[in-house]
This record gives sequence, C-alpha cells and structure tokens, in this order.
Amino acid sequence: MLAQAIKAEARRLGFELAGITMPEPPPHQAVYENWLEAGRHGEMAYLSDPRARQRRADPLRILPECRSILVLGIPYDGPAGEASLEGIGQVAAYAWGDDYHDVLPERLRALTNFIESQAGRPVPARWYTDSGPLLERDLAQRAGLGWIGKNTCLINPRQGSYFLLAEILLGIDLPADPPFTADRCGACTRCLQACPTGCILPDRTLDARRCLSYLTIELKGVIPVELRPALGRWIFGCDICQQVCPWNQSFAPAYGDPAFAPRPDLPNPLLVAELTLSAQDFNRKFKASPVQRARRRGYLRNTAVALGNTYAGTGDLDAASALGQALQHDAEPLVRLHAAWALARVGGPAARQALEVAIQTEVDPSVRGEIEADGLINIH
Repeated sequence: MLAQAIKAEARRLGFELAGITMPEPPPHQAVYENWLEAGRHGEMAYLSDPRARQRRADPLRILPECRSILVLGIPYDGPAGEASLEGIGQVAAYAWGDDYHDVLPERLRALTNFIESQAGRPVPARWYTDSGPLLERDLAQRAGLGWIGKNTCLINPRQGSYFLLAEILLGIDLPADPPFTADRCGACTRCLQACPTGCILPDRTLDARRCLSYLTIELKGVIPVELRPALGRWIFGCDICQQVCPWNQSFAPAYGDPAFAPRPDLPNPLLVAELTLSAQDFNRKFKASPVQRARRRGYLRNTAVALGNTYAGTGDLDAASALGQALQHDAEPLVRLHAAWALARVGGPAARQALEVAIQTEVDPSVRGEIEADGLINIH
C-alpha cells in the first residue's frame, strides 16, 4: 500500500510521526481569525497578511492540485531540567542544534522524490516546516498525530511535545488517518500555572505579546519593562510550559534526531561571556542555528536582561562590569538600554558608577531615559 510505504520511508528519514489528512478548511480557522483580530500576534505582521490568511483558510490556494496532506513530526532532545550553575543562561531545547529550517527541507524533498518514484509519475507537491501559510497543529491533529494541549503545543501520547512539524501537500490521493479527537489534558493546569507571564489563554491560544519565546525572538524592539523580570535567565525561547507537562515528563524521549543534538556551547551559555560577543563572534557561533533569528542585538538584549535577573540585588562585580562595558561601548542602543536596566537591577556601587559614567556620554534619548528612569543615580 502506497501510504504505508510513504510512512515507512518517512520514519527512515527521521520523521517518527507521520499521518495523512485531506486539504479541507481548518476547523480552528475562526479561532485563529479571532486571535489575530485581538492583536495577540504582536508584531508578527506576516501572520495577519491578507493573502496568507486566505491561504491558511484553504490549502487549495497553496496547491490547487492538492488531494492529500502528509503531516510529519521529528523529535529533538528534550531539556533535562533547569540549569543550576550560577551565571548560566537558558536556550530553548529545539535551538540547541542545527536550524530545522535548513535540515528538514532536504528530507522533505527526498521524501517527495520517493513518493514520485512509488507513484511512477511526477506528483504536484509543496512542503513546509514552520515556513508556510498553514495551521500546522490543526493539520497534525486531523492527521492523528496528537491533540492541541492547553499550552497550545501539539502533544503525542507516546512522544510528548518535543518535536518539530512539517507538511507535504500532495497532488495524489492517499487515505486519511483518523483524527485525534481525545483531549488528554484533562483537569491538569500545570502549564497555565507555571507560565511566568500568564500568557496561556483558556481557549488554547496564547497572547504572544507576553510569551517569553516571542519576547526573546520575534520582538525586535524594547522588551516591556514590566515583563523583563519574568524572563528570568531565558535568552532565546522558553520551554517552561513543556517542561512541566506530565506527558513530557513521562513519555518524551531524552534524545531526538541527531541533527538537532546540542552543540557543545549552546545549552548552558555563560551570560557574562555572551554579552561580549562581537558581530563576527555571534555569526560564527550561531551559524546555521535558530538563534540567528534573534540577531545579535536581540540576543545581547536578552542576555543583559538575564544578567539583571540572575544577579538582582546582589551588586555582583562581574555582572556589573560586563553590563557596564556593554552600556558604554556597544554600538546598539537596544543593547545599551537593557544593560542600563540590568545594572539598576543588579545594584551596588559598581553598577551605580557604571551608570554615572554612561550618562555623561550617552547620546541616544531612549538609553538616557532608561538610565534616568532606573533611579540608581542622581541626575543633576
């Protein structure tokens, strides 16, 4: 049977989850539209683009010849737990290895070639992995891969949620798998209780404007001051709502696909060292890594906030020195602004002195405003 052969080949290519659904309008489209209308997508304007919204509402607008959709899941290493060493930042586990945007298209192309070879003819196809106008979790639930949990992640009862999704729209008839209709979250609310900003909403959506992943990756400007303490030590993404999920604690495999295996220096970055990364150092360290999405200024912005949170109220000399250097010498006002906030949060004589020195030469009004607002120094 062709569908069975395709799924077997998908597993050989590393896609441990594979299911088939039809190119019907997604049942959660109305929820998605309401989410957009409420502005909960924040600055992610590409989500509200009219053409993209039309295509999400009807996969046939993407591939008119589409007759079936193959939905795939590939695991990545689950986080073992919160890093306990002092001065260590936190990076979401999916970003510990190579960028899935680079890894998966080659495998999707190979799988499409296999399908054509089995069908004995060219097959119209489009493939995506978090890169196209599709409601991926909606498709995955319809293809039987799992259910959309209260934390908005797709959860598989045998794998948990530490996996990445991909889809191939195919111009060939394949039998649809039964949808996953059970809700196995039950009365559990651990993810809602654990979220540090309360961004998870009762309708299984989230307010991206308050989500740590959005704040550390998608948001390109200033992090709202009231949310900065909630970042804790997260400098790229967040795993909290997945870490507390019982399905991950009981069933998620410790190791995923080797392509996403942790690079030696990614899971536990030293915050003080990260704050000194030059543009060249950043690009070299994070070449072909998802962390590139934050760009250097965003990554160092996050790092400064994490330092402020880690050493809040301690007056730590190393943290104050690193933040002071960033405040005085970094070319990016965005980094300097958050370094000023972090210095005030660290406190102590060294932090105060760094702010007093910086205010004498700082020309950017937003950075000056941050220094003055923090109240650690007297402005004459």
